[in-house]
Amino acid sequence: MSLDLRIGVGVDVHRLAPDRPCMVGGVEIPSDVGPLGHSDGDAVLHALCDAVLGAAGLDDLGSLFPNDAAVNKDRPSADFCTEALRQIQSKGLRVISLDVVLETEQPRLIPYRDAIRTRIAELFAVDRDRVNLKGKSGEKVGPIGRSEAMRATAVALLAGS
Repeated sequence: MSLDLRIGVGVDVHRLAPDRPCMVGGVEIPSDVGPLGHSDGDAVLHALCDAVLGAAGLDDLGSLFPNDAAVNKDRPSADFCTEALRQIQSKGLRVISLDVVLETEQPRLIPYRDAIRTRIAELFAVDRDRVNLKGKSGEKVGPIGRSEAMRATAVALLAGS
């Protein structure tokens, strides 16, 4: 019997702006800045959706939810995850594991890491111990290091029946 394993990678970058909610992995984090985007700007969930969709050989997030569509204005990224999960399940696939790196100077992730991992697990119907999230500093280099932006990189492993 052969396993149908698939891997996908997703990357998302958002500028940070004052007076924006700071959504990270489906969890709102107290912060002076938040990701600027047409939707809620959750770079972690956007990267995860692209990783999952890519592993399944499906269209990317921007194709499914265009940033010029009024219906997507300020839309919760959790909605995108629900649709991505529905699409992969319709192809007979399921999420096996998710791994994410978020590069940002602010906010600090440590106090919220467990809540974010739990929320991601819920959104993608996978056990929490199969979701990992790492925060990395920009070391004062480039837009991330100057607290102007955040970048998420995600890897998804899917399996079929």
